[in-house]
Amino acid sequence: MSIRIRTTPLTVTALAAGLALAAVTPALAGTTSTPARPAAATSAQGDPRNVTQRITDFYGAYIDAVWDTEDPAAGADAKALRNFYLSASARKKVDAWEKRNHADGILFAQNVPVKWKVAYTGSGMGHATARVTLTWSDGKHPEVSRIDVQSDLTTRKITDLKPAK
Repeated sequence: MSIRIRTTPLTVTALAAGLALAAVTPALAGTTSTPARPAAATSAQGDPRNVTQRITDFYGAYIDAVWDTEDPAAGADAKALRNFYLSASARKKVDAWEKRNHADGILFAQNVPVKWKVAYTGSGMGHATARVTLTWSDGKHPEVSRIDVQSDLTTRKITDLKPAK
């Protein structure tokens, strides 16, 4: 029996396995060439112990509440969210900023963003920090602003908010 006859089945098997792997890998990674799923079909998850996740939850819920100006419960919802997620000292600081600037002290603006994103930026001395990016318009060159948010690692309450520089 020649070497060529013995290696042919092995080559065919390896080639078949490689082709099968190449066909399956993009599907497993979620990188197929099919169109992206609509936003309603996306999934989300969270962890209430994670302070960055809590900042994300707060900004998502808060923006939803202030966006829905036609809902009579929206104002009460926004206030309840502030009371739940912000420490007492942070609420006082936000209230003082709002009185001086006649604008929303959570968003540092008079209007409501169309999109938001939260990214962890560090931690130390019992606090974690995150950067909130607010997008104010759609299009090729949307206007954005950024807010640095600090949270207490023990209570998970937001302890400070300030426009990022």
